[in-house]
Amino acid sequence: MGQTKILLIMGACVLVLLALAWRRQLEWLMNLLLRGVLGAVAIYFINLAVTAQGYPTLVGINPATVLTCSVLGFPGLAALYGLQVLHLL
Repeated sequence: MGQTKILLIMGACVLVLLALAWRRQLEWLMNLLLRGVLGAVAIYFINLAVTAQGYPTLVGINPATVLTCSVLGFPGLAALYGLQVLHLL
């Protein structure tokens, strides 16, 4: 085989690997974004239910809480409310 063919095959392999890495990174970013949006919606509805019962709003929707829900998911949401309940005691 000539050197040109080997370089062409290596280039194609590198392009395939880069495409797969880009796809995984995009999937990870979309997952993070989706968890953040769902976490903010969950905070909104939990706060709505809590205020309907006569308690003060526990957790506000801000970048820190949305980031916590994005990175940690449901355990992060539970931790936010757990910390606020501990603060009320």
